[in-house]
Amino acid sequence: MVLSEPYWDHHIPLPKLGPLHSRLVTAFVALICFINSYNGDFVFDDSEAIINNKDLNPDTPLSNIWKNDFWGSNLSSNSSHKSYRPLTVLTFRINYLLAGGLHPIGFHVLNVALHCVISVLMIDVFAILIGGLVHDGRGVKLNLSPKASFLAALFFAAHPVHTESVAGIVGRADLLCALFFQLSFLVYCKAFQGGDKKFPVLWIFSSILLCAVAMLCKEQGITVLGVNAAFDILMVCNLDIYELAHRLLSRRKSADIGGLVSSGLLMRLALLFLGGSFLLYARWRIMGTGPPSFTEVDNPASFAENVILRIVNYNYYYSLNAWLRMCVFFFFFNVYDSVFYTLCVYRTLTFGLVLLAIPFLPASNLFFRVGFVIAERVLYLSSAGYCLILAYTVGYCSCHWKKHKRLLKAATLTLLCVNVARSAQRSQHWRSEQSLFTSALSVCPLNAKVQYNVGKNLAYRVNQSAAVKYYREAVRLHPKYVHAMNNLGNILKERNELEEAEELLSSAVHIQPDFAAAWMNLGIVQNSLKKFDKAEQSYWNAIKFRKKYPDCYYNLGRLYADLNRSIDALNAWRNATMLKPDHSLAWNNMVILLDNTGNLAQAELIGKEALKILPKDHTIMFSLANVLGKQEKYKESEGFFLNALKINPNVASCHGNLAVLYHRWGKLDLAKRHYELSLRLDPNAPGTKENYNMLKRKLEQRQRTVG
Repeated sequence: MVLSEPYWDHHIPLPKLGPLHSRLVTAFVALICFINSYNGDFVFDDSEAIINNKDLNPDTPLSNIWKNDFWGSNLSSNSSHKSYRPLTVLTFRINYLLAGGLHPIGFHVLNVALHCVISVLMIDVFAILIGGLVHDGRGVKLNLSPKASFLAALFFAAHPVHTESVAGIVGRADLLCALFFQLSFLVYCKAFQGGDKKFPVLWIFSSILLCAVAMLCKEQGITVLGVNAAFDILMVCNLDIYELAHRLLSRRKSADIGGLVSSGLLMRLALLFLGGSFLLYARWRIMGTGPPSFTEVDNPASFAENVILRIVNYNYYYSLNAWLRMCVFFFFFNVYDSVFYTLCVYRTLTFGLVLLAIPFLPASNLFFRVGFVIAERVLYLSSAGYCLILAYTVGYCSCHWKKHKRLLKAATLTLLCVNVARSAQRSQHWRSEQSLFTSALSVCPLNAKVQYNVGKNLAYRVNQSAAVKYYREAVRLHPKYVHAMNNLGNILKERNELEEAEELLSSAVHIQPDFAAAWMNLGIVQNSLKKFDKAEQSYWNAIKFRKKYPDCYYNLGRLYADLNRSIDALNAWRNATMLKPDHSLAWNNMVILLDNTGNLAQAELIGKEALKILPKDHTIMFSLANVLGKQEKYKESEGFFLNALKINPNVASCHGNLAVLYHRWGKLDLAKRHYELSLRLDPNAPGTKENYNMLKRKLEQRQRTVG
């Protein structure tokens, strides 16, 4: 087996450790970089992928994770991002089950543990890419580059660009994808342990199977097949790409195709190609044979009409990604012949570039539009290429700058320490949304999405005034930012600034006509402005673009109730409960409306049906108790009132209505007690004081009669 260039390995300024010790040190470095994130909150995209994702709940059928996207939306929905990662969602579900709910510690601990395992496995990956595949007489693989592979793995373990993948729970997709990516590559290499280049078919199918598993964690997993092919060509078959290219281009001599066939290379490449094509086709079918839809704010450059402008912006994105990896190597399609020759001779550099470029391709905008400008987590795998090149650079400098060996050793140690410190610092930022978005704001104050996220976080913490400021700035920076318009409109609606709210929401749906949430919120505002016809149309537009929209049906029912269209209101609320059986407000409004219209028997049936689904909902118990009281079913009504008070004992209206029940029932002492409890909780409770005074007069009259 022809080797790469491991001769420089012993010049690496690191102590030579045994396999076990090098792995333990690498795992320890990976651990100390990100351990401070273990008890952080759910932050950023975690809210959508975990907190609001019903597929994590054990009560949701397990089969749903195979039908829905990463965020819990049905893949057939026009709002789906088509991110199909069922195995990642399955690990979230297991975390939820083990923790007994949404407790972030278990989620974070597993992320950190995965990063440690991946960093350790990188030693084996780098050892093969640097030193080649060499085995002793017993078939045990030899590591001919122990120092270089150890150093590259340390660089990987401590790289600050991994913070989002490790400290952000959503980064679990990148971690699992990287793990199975490594396993697929190592299985591919395992087949050559006897020096047989013909490659047993079992190994290639095992590698493709692991690639499929990686894809079920994140789409990026498909790129391992490209890395396997490059490794086979450059390392296993020792193919001189430079010489082969010259032969094909100059036509002086035909390429040795027969040699490639006899080595089994063409067969292996054909199997990799067919396997990859099948996986891509299956993925395309799963996502409904259509790409996801993104808004301009997600990726502005991809919406540029001018091709030249798109290319310039994409190259700017690539340079930013390169900077994030602190990579000084740049990619050009037109490479000078001498550079090409250098890459072919120094295969470690070539493999570094392969690892750097191929895993990044799905995020490059070259094949399809992606939903982001810069996302550090997509660099998790490709940073391995940077680490490999950096380790090679250290080895090369150590070999040629022997007089400065101490300086180089100090520089290498300093770089590692700086990376560890920077990773720990950035991991600290990811412990809460407030610290994360505040740090982002200091770096990117002119980024509309950062301003939006700060505003969203402030709104979540009920600081509406401050949130308005940041939402306004987001809209100023990006006048077509429909999500910022929608959220700002919602806050203005709550502050009763209805005209401006209507203007913002109207602009949002004009810019993005299929924005269902904005249509619904516009309907709510128009209803408040008594523009009932427009409100009804807005609600139906929302339902048109999102067929299963229970909250919109609920608000439509409220509109119909305001217009005294009782049957339409009941139908809308019934639709809401069919789409979302635990929609408490819809159930409760049905009971109240039927009560108000005198349909007490039907109200009772609806209330009892609701409590079968929501047995601890005190608001429905309260409404049902009122219905039963009006039917003079005092005992049953009393039971529901008391159960409601057990769940929430500080509801003045519940005490007041229970007092009215006792008053009618003739249990005057109990009535007096609950009137007093109601007035203690709310001295201004409507009607309670008058009823209490009436009861006191009745009690006084009874005492005089007895006396």
